Amino acid sequence: MPRSGSKAAPEDDGGGAPLRRCAHPGCTEAGLFRAPRDRSLKEFLWFCLPHVRAYNAAWDFYKGMGPAEIEDALRSDTAWQRPSWPLGRLGGLGRFDPDLLRDPFSVLGQEAPTARRRPRETTEAPPELRAALDLLGLSWPLDQAELRARYKELAKRYHPDATGGDRSAEERLKDINRAYSLLKRRVPARAHAAAETESAAAG
Repeated sequence: MPRSGSKAAPEDDGGGAPLRRCAHPGCTEAGLFRAPRDRSLKEFLWFCLPHVRAYNAAWDFYKGMGPAEIEDALRSDTAWQRPSWPLGRLGGLGRFDPDLLRDPFSVLGQEAPTARRRPRETTEAPPELRAALDLLGLSWPLDQAELRARYKELAKRYHPDATGGDRSAEERLKDINRAYSLLKRRVPARAHAAAETESAAAG
């Protein structure tokens, strides 16, 4: 005899098939699939596969409820059936107690026990500049004076006048020009200004 509150398992007819029949009127198939009997979702009906599909397709949780009841149910579902209240309503009637923020030992006014971690200065080149730096044989960080000196050196080396019109050297010079143009835009302006000042003083 099953305990009170427990559901008895379907009996076996000896061949392994349960004796529970489909709850659909006139159906003699085994009821292997359950569906809720009502909105409480505590009691169930058992159907065969075709009839449980038909039952679920016609199931209406809000059937028999008025508009106000449906609205209340939807609002309850929005908060997972937990109580809720307007923001600031809970405890909003009492005045704020300033003693809650008392700091007799001045803990809140003290500095952190350890120094704040400063952002690590990166010495790695940005990914989009690495190919250009490799092409020119430069490392990062870089300043305008170093960039310009290296560019002039490579431009003289691969200039058509110095290579006798070598086609591969001409293509190499085009790549060098593109790399120099990209890096020139990304080198800090302050370094660029210092390089310009140095050049003017030398002239």
